[in-house]
Amino acid sequence: MSDLNCPNCGNLVAPAIKSAKMVTCDACTTTLLLDDAGLRLAGEQGVLHDVPLICKLGDELRIGAGRYHILGHARFSYGRGTWDEFWAVDESGDPVWISVDEGDLILQREVPQAAWPQYRGALRLGRTLRYQAEGFRVDEDGTGTCVGLKGSFGHPLTVGETYRFLNLQGENGTVLSAEIVGTDHEWFIGSWVDPFEVEVKPT
Repeated sequence: MSDLNCPNCGNLVAPAIKSAKMVTCDACTTTLLLDDAGLRLAGEQGVLHDVPLICKLGDELRIGAGRYHILGHARFSYGRGTWDEFWAVDESGDPVWISVDEGDLILQREVPQAAWPQYRGALRLGRTLRYQAEGFRVDEDGTGTCVGLKGSFGHPLTVGETYRFLNLQGENGTVLSAEIVGTDHEWFIGSWVDPFEVEVKPT
């Protein structure tokens, strides 16, 4: 994808891939939304303080038979700590999310809306549901506030915005997660990854 100029400072900005919908400008620390008209300001990118992490923006990860190139890095605070989310693409260019929290890794893909879990009532801690012939139990129900962004992402994120998240553990080891902002939902499905089985090719 060709470079574009930041409307705030004029710096050249290069979205990582054509499907990116948001990118940060390193020169003026703003976030920019990409649409047919080009780039438009979206807010601040916040601060990502250096902390020990298994990977960073630009790295390539080998997880099992798959390879994933990290294009975006987001950090969220949940009060007593933070966790990191990496937006990446696989060898086919399909997006994935890699979550890193206190050394634990989860590799997930977004679930198309037509395939979202179906249930009645509210999802609360301890509730179970069936999805794709597997039972899932709500093990975590919390909130996280975005505190920093860097790189490119497949959908807009906003520093300072608070998200509700649900993590459901499947009986066969699958992880099903929901991200909720107001009435908007997104669902993701994947699995835990042993960090000792991840190979990192640094940039």
